[in-house]
Amino acid sequence: METAIFTANNVWMMICTALVFFMHLGFSFLEIGLTRQKNTVNILFKNFFVITIGILLYALGGFNLMYPGFDEGSMGILKFAGFGIGAPEGGMTPGYADGGYTWWTDFLFQAVFAATAATIVSGAVAERIKLGGFMLFTILYVGIVYPIIGSWKWGGGFLDNMGFYDFAGSTLVHSVGGWGALMVVYFLGSRIGKFNSDGSPNAIPGSNIPLSAAGVLILWLGWFGFNGGSVLSADPELTSLTLVTTCLAAAAGGVSSAFMSNLLYKNYDLTMFMNGVLGGLVGITAGADQMGPTSAILIGAIAGVILVFGISLLDKLKLDDPVGAIPVHLICGVWGTLAVGIFGAMASVEQFINQLIGVGIIGAFSCITAIIIIFIVKTTTGLRVSKEEELKGLDISEHSMDAYADFSLSNK
Repeated sequence: METAIFTANNVWMMICTALVFFMHLGFSFLEIGLTRQKNTVNILFKNFFVITIGILLYALGGFNLMYPGFDEGSMGILKFAGFGIGAPEGGMTPGYADGGYTWWTDFLFQAVFAATAATIVSGAVAERIKLGGFMLFTILYVGIVYPIIGSWKWGGGFLDNMGFYDFAGSTLVHSVGGWGALMVVYFLGSRIGKFNSDGSPNAIPGSNIPLSAAGVLILWLGWFGFNGGSVLSADPELTSLTLVTTCLAAAAGGVSSAFMSNLLYKNYDLTMFMNGVLGGLVGITAGADQMGPTSAILIGAIAGVILVFGISLLDKLKLDDPVGAIPVHLICGVWGTLAVGIFGAMASVEQFINQLIGVGIIGAFSCITAIIIIFIVKTTTGLRVSKEEELKGLDISEHSMDAYADFSLSNK
């Protein structure tokens, strides 16, 4: 019986690993659809680079930096267990991880998570960042910053000891990526033509809205693995609850953002609707296992409303985010993390304070390290392409390729 349960748990975790991996196709579709045709190859290259280098970096040292095995009584801030990966004794048996999965499954599930933080940055800086600069930023941010922050909670570090809670990564994954994106967007500047001299924004339409819609639906599907796999077993009660709260929050986020957008701008904006779904998903991720259906709907609905105002705020601050990655992942990620202290089984003033402290510490560390990495990028590869390269499109200027060689649009 024990072997059968162990096998079922491990198979479920492998399925969830595949679903999270599949999310990278969703991120690619979303980014391609919301940007212009002349940058399609560049976006695909970045997304392929993120997932491949992310997995390799995690195998090289990221896993052992994130799960170093802090000594009892240590501060739980930084420890490195060595380069490379190798299953420990008993890592393939039910004795590992309470019979939830094997050590190899553990590594791979966490590895496909790791690349997500840089994927968030990719969308926010699309259409004007140097490819070499993005690659260098990704290597340093995913290879060092993300696993260090992850170790503070998931690796048993000081935030875990303090009582901070983040079930599947509203802050540890999404906000970490969002803070990095915010810093790069600030130093990178906006796309040519995005803002007028008086600061008013201009819409730069995406090239393929149906493709971006497909990307959102793929991400929604993948989130069942993202949150469902974070149960770390196939426990019937907890897994089914997590999938229900995840789905309800996504639906509520989409509906609330669509209605709020219509209320403010008098039109039914599909991109707001789609990003509202993603905002609801990010919002529920911190406490998906702690919420009931009503709480999940409220968290998702509030995330959808916050998202609309977040996008407006970025325009007012003249921060150019072509896909809405910062409002979705940073703002909704912060909200979802704080919501653990407001709704659900863990709700209390003390828990809210723990969540607030955790969000502040992680935000400060993410911003400071991102700025350091940006300085390194600027002094080595450079951060932004030239005006001529941007106007020509990064497909030609960076790759000497055209995504649609036999097909062109008048508005490229």
